[in-house]
Amino acid sequence: MPYALSLFDITTFLALGAAAGFLAGLLGIGGGLIVVAALVWLLPAQGIPEPVLMQVALATALAGIVFTSMSSTRAHWRRGGIRWPLVAWLAPGLVLGGLAGAVLATWLPGWLLAAFVSVYCLLSAAQLAWGRSRPATTHVHDVGRALLAAAGLVIGAVSAVVGIGGGSMTVPLLVWRGVLPVQAVATSAACGVVIALASVTGYVFSPHEPSVALPPGTWGYVQLPAALTIAAASVLTAPLGARLAHHLPPQRLRQVFAVFLLVIAAMMAIAALR
Repeated sequence: MPYALSLFDITTFLALGAAAGFLAGLLGIGGGLIVVAALVWLLPAQGIPEPVLMQVALATALAGIVFTSMSSTRAHWRRGGIRWPLVAWLAPGLVLGGLAGAVLATWLPGWLLAAFVSVYCLLSAAQLAWGRSRPATTHVHDVGRALLAAAGLVIGAVSAVVGIGGGSMTVPLLVWRGVLPVQAVATSAACGVVIALASVTGYVFSPHEPSVALPPGTWGYVQLPAALTIAAASVLTAPLGARLAHHLPPQRLRQVFAVFLLVIAAMMAIAALR
């Protein structure tokens, strides 16, 4: 029997996608953190069973990130903010890590995944709020090519487990290594496309089958109607966030990102305890 979203569901997912897209452009993320946190509360109404709720939330968020990150990347590319050599050094690790992390997440209990997301957000917020960055640099060898290659593997794996485009790791890393915040945000958006594609592939074709039957409309662990509805709104608002990112002072951009991470950490801690 075909699966269809109600008008309320469509409105809710469109609003979620609009917020995620704006944050994708503004902060260099695919909006994954806010989408995951919201889907944990919304997907039970779509018939998603509790044992696989976190996995479906993660996979669905990443499926939306594919389109959101593409829109955000295009907006930043038009403004010349993306450091493509950095993307090239990060990409191989992002692909391998994304695939491995997605498969691993299908084996982990949902409460552990939620707790991991919460702790991860707290650590990232602390690094942005109190971490020191290096002087601005314009060359990839100044950032550290070996570091980028190794970091890509970790960022890809963690992103797949957390359900994000990797911006909350890629941005702090690049800023710490001397990349200007607006360029770090733009570069992270491009990396998010790579991470999302690899991670969704892992969730769809994971050798670990869902432990319970999933309702119509799912592909692997991806809830397709929700993912596509979220993406439809996010691709429209991502350019608005990117435009604002190029006008905010660097320190203010860091502060906005840190506050955002603290809010998501609280939401996921509640989900883990629940």
